[in-house]
Amino acid sequence: MFGMGFTEILLIAVVAILFLGPDKLPSTMVDIAKFFRSVKNTIGSVKDSLEEEMNATGIKQEALAYKEELLKASEGLNKVTNVQATIGAEIDNILNDTDDVKQESPAPKVKKASKEPQEVTFKKKKKKKVQNIENKEETTDV
Repeated sequence: MFGMGFTEILLIAVVAILFLGPDKLPSTMVDIAKFFRSVKNTIGSVKDSLEEEMNATGIKQEALAYKEELLKASEGLNKVTNVQATIGAEIDNILNDTDDVKQESPAPKVKKASKEPQEVTFKKKKKKKVQNIENKEETTDV
């Protein structure tokens, strides 16, 4: 027990009898036995807790494995839905290309905005009178 031989235990018992006396020795032995029992129970509960934690770690690893499988499955599903959307877009492009070939009308030209900033003033602009030759009407340009 605890790496001690019979003679060492006998020597400790003799010293305990001399030091404690025959009156207190039985109650002390009971207290020591309770102490060792509580230490043994504590070590057992710590061991059980560690085993539960190790089991919890295994459960966590299994949950992570299931999570990875679900992510892979969702990626596969996204690829399938993206293929359908891509095919639909390609069909629309093909149909639009054939419509453009049929129409063959030039696109309207859009005037480019001048890059120069316009000057903002509060001065009155002079009115110009322009005479239209065809209709002989006067118009004012503001």
